[in-house]
Amino acid sequence: MTFPDITSDLKAAMPELRGRLLANQSLAELTWFRVGGPAQVLFTPSDEDDLGYFLKALPKELPVYVIGVGSNLIVRDGGMPGVVIRLSPRAFGETSAEGDVVSAGTAALDKRVAETAAAANLAGLEFFFGIPGTIGGALRMNAGANGRETKDVLIDAVGIGRDGTKHRFGNVDMKFVYRNSGIDPSIIFTSARFRGVVAAPEAIRARMNEVQTHRESAQPIREKTGGSTFKNPPGNSAWKLIDAAGCRGLRVGGAQVSEMHCNFLINTGNATGHDIETLGETVRERVRQSSGIELHWEIKRLGIK
Repeated sequence: MTFPDITSDLKAAMPELRGRLLANQSLAELTWFRVGGPAQVLFTPSDEDDLGYFLKALPKELPVYVIGVGSNLIVRDGGMPGVVIRLSPRAFGETSAEGDVVSAGTAALDKRVAETAAAANLAGLEFFFGIPGTIGGALRMNAGANGRETKDVLIDAVGIGRDGTKHRFGNVDMKFVYRNSGIDPSIIFTSARFRGVVAAPEAIRARMNEVQTHRESAQPIREKTGGSTFKNPPGNSAWKLIDAAGCRGLRVGGAQVSEMHCNFLINTGNATGHDIETLGETVRERVRQSSGIELHWEIKRLGIK
């Protein structure tokens, strides 16, 4: 599928734009599942000012989406109409530490933020070492692992609104809940600051090693996957419900429920976005019939079916 090429019109309306606009750019290679159709427009801003300029000039009727490294995302096979914005690590991926504060651009990998904290002898951010995404996604999803969440360490975050204006959000402003935040979805986060606690470097490294060992032993991290598929229901574990419903190893087309950890879906090699989403919905239905519990997607699903 291809969309009408609107990049020439956008460039004409934004003569000072410095970022890159691409028409009908495939998104499959930008997601961990390696599936999905194209973006009508893929925009990579040069910096924060360029992003603000672009958003202010962009026609309001065009939908806007943001993707990071695509680790928690299914792009549907029909692609994504409108504009997909991808913040590059070069422009938005810097990390630094000063005192007990770690600063990061939102294209920085969560793992890199943990490493930056560790290099500064700051504890408390080790859980980021086990999350395969970017800080932008962590802010939007209140990402967490190993008993800690983004809300536990965030000082504040900066984002750009659809009108091109910059906003700063304190921890309370983020309205964090389990695997979500209450910030307007149109806000595009560009940077964040986190607070750590000074600790012995050997203790920090030991904790990071524990996080990594747990991931390698319990999760199919070398497969084409999207991480945890469903949120854990209150007082329960999604994987236990999926297993009890007989879904471990279940297949739809080229998509399969992981044998190793059944809250992970994997692309065995030739899956489509439709295969993966259908498999997820099949799992949800079987769990509903088995336990009466409704599983809710943690993975984001975007685009046209």
